Amino acid sequence: MRLAGAHTHVRRIWTVELRPQAGGPSLRCPHCTAPTPSLEASSARSAALAHLAHHARTDALPPHLRTCQCRERGCYWHPRHRGCAGPVLLALTRDRSGRTWRLADTCAACTAATSHTAIVPDTLCSPHPANTPARARRPQTDDEHRQRVRDMLTYLASALPSVTSPAARLLALQCVLRADRHGSVRLPAGLLRGMRLHRRPEAWQELAHGGWLDLPDPRATGLRVRLLDDAVLEQALSLRIRRRAAHWVLRPTPFAGPSAAAAERLTALVLAAYSTPSGPAPDLATIARLCGHSPQQTGELLDRLVARRTLSAWHHHRDTDEVRWQPTPPAPGSPGAAHRPAR
Repeated sequence: MRLAGAHTHVRRIWTVELRPQAGGPSLRCPHCTAPTPSLEASSARSAALAHLAHHARTDALPPHLRTCQCRERGCYWHPRHRGCAGPVLLALTRDRSGRTWRLADTCAACTAATSHTAIVPDTLCSPHPANTPARARRPQTDDEHRQRVRDMLTYLASALPSVTSPAARLLALQCVLRADRHGSVRLPAGLLRGMRLHRRPEAWQELAHGGWLDLPDPRATGLRVRLLDDAVLEQALSLRIRRRAAHWVLRPTPFAGPSAAAAERLTALVLAAYSTPSGPAPDLATIARLCGHSPQQTGELLDRLVARRTLSAWHHHRDTDEVRWQPTPPAPGSPGAAHRPAR
């Protein structure tokens, strides 16, 4: 008897469409029969993502029962590649106009080959939040911080416009890690100065124009912002745990010395988030997507990290698209000299 056959009818793929109409766009979902009221144009995208996340939580399946829905449909969502491979992930895809959004289980290979696609962290669609005080008090490891940052970077890759600058992405990452359950964030001026993003109104304007947050008052001593994306309110981890990850972002092991340019700092942060000896190496397309650059620009940034001696070397395996790198060894006796993992 094949017990798995009882679950073959469960297909984890959902699609919503934002249709323009008088009074604001409406959300259409083929899985839902009830009509939806008109939405505010500024919050329509957040409503679509929250609707898809609700379906993912409602139709949750154990990991061993999830299958690649792209393969089930003949892999017509992307150009031809070597075939399905890697773990089954929850992938969010939008069309070029931004009106249609699809959330589906797809393998890592199909996700990487599909344009306008980002991985949705499991923490944003978890049916059982893990806000337990005991977990919040337990010391967090670097690998746990890395996992948390990877999740948030992949979320931002889908939530923010593709043209969002590295400086704005670094601000958005701090905001999403420090947001409370109401989507409110306070960023002290000292934190922004440490990030070299103090008095940078253009970065905040990018995030506001993208409909992701309300524009803060630049005259305030400590900036207070309100995030508009409903997905931020669904985070399962406690604020204390996420704040610890936000502190790790400022000095990500093994790249503790930040570069001056925001683009280089973001690239080094993405590499640090994937600096786990046991995990799979990221491909160039993934690094480029998380940084908001093209693969060619990402390669140039990696060369700049080598020139600044943040990296001693990096290599792109063109047959698999994997990227490997070697951090520059620290000076003897300096922090981090005992353990600097290579990829």
